[in-house]
This record gives sequence, structure tokens and C-alpha cells, in this order.
Amino acid sequence: MAGIANRRIAVLATDGVEQVELTEPVKALKQASAKVVVIAPQGKQIQGMNHHDKGDKLPVDQELGSVSADEFDALVLPGGVANPDTLRALPQAVSFVKHFVQSGKPIAAICHGPWTLIEADGVRGRRMTSWPSLHTDLANAGALWEDKSVVVDGTLVTSRKPDDLPDFCREMVKLFESAPARQAAE
Repeated sequence: MAGIANRRIAVLATDGVEQVELTEPVKALKQASAKVVVIAPQGKQIQGMNHHDKGDKLPVDQELGSVSADEFDALVLPGGVANPDTLRALPQAVSFVKHFVQSGKPIAAICHGPWTLIEADGVRGRRMTSWPSLHTDLANAGALWEDKSVVVDGTLVTSRKPDDLPDFCREMVKLFESAPARQAAE
């Protein structure tokens, strides 16, 4: 098996993303030789956050309207409160995420990231974790919520918060390595 090398991984985010929940998974995936593409609804940069404080402007590789979910092997959904709250209200973003859910491609979501998965009907019957305040939202959408640093359920890996990033990144890379690669005409 070729592992994760040359796999195309989409990271979907927008303004208000928890900076470290985008930068650390991207770093882990690149260290494992994956091709990582940061995608946002618009613009060349998004505003990162360090909890409640503004962080850095983070570069965007491609706008959501210029890509197809078919081009990617896996999806990362970082947290931050504003980021997934905005994404879950954008039909184009929800449709992008829904493609990964329906096709069974691996998804990694941390902190508030699962909010977008709820909108894409990707949590029903799944064991998962998140930032604690999403517990009721996830349970109401049919998820089985667990208070653990990382939960892996089939093609889904979730974590609670920035402190869980070492566990999250390790399990994300492991999941993405073990999943079948997309059939690409490259």
C-alpha cells in the first residue's frame, strides 16, 4: 500500500477557524507526504483565531467554487466557533462535506468542526466527540457522543479541543493512510 503519499486531502475552513486546529493537522499531513489543499468559500486568506483572540491570516489554496469533492481522498474540518457556524449555513460547503459522507471517504473533525457534519447528515449512529458544548447538538442529530481525546468510528475521527491535537493528528494520519485512494485520472 502506498500509504498517504500523494493523497489529496481537503481542509475546509473559513474566517474564525481555530488556528492551531488548521495548522497542526496540515503540518502532520504534509510531514506524512500528503498533498494538502486548504479550501475556503472565498478569498486568498482566512482569519485564524487563538480562542477568542485574532490570530494570523492563513493562506487559502483554492476557493470552494473552483474544486470538486471528487478530487480529494479525505476531508479535515477544523474547529473554532465562527468557522463551522458559517460553513454549515452555506449550501455549497454542506454539499461538499456531504459528498465525503455519502461516498464513505475519511473525515477528520475537531472541536466545533462536527457542526458542519450535522448539517451534512454525517453523524447519525456514529461514535464521536467534540467540544463539550456540541454534545447536545450531536446527540439530537443521532450521534453517540463520548468524552475522549479522540474517537475513531470507521471512516470518521473526531477530537475535542486543541489539547487533543497530538492524538487527533496521529489517528487522522493513520485513518487517511488506511483508506482506499480515490480513482484519479492523473
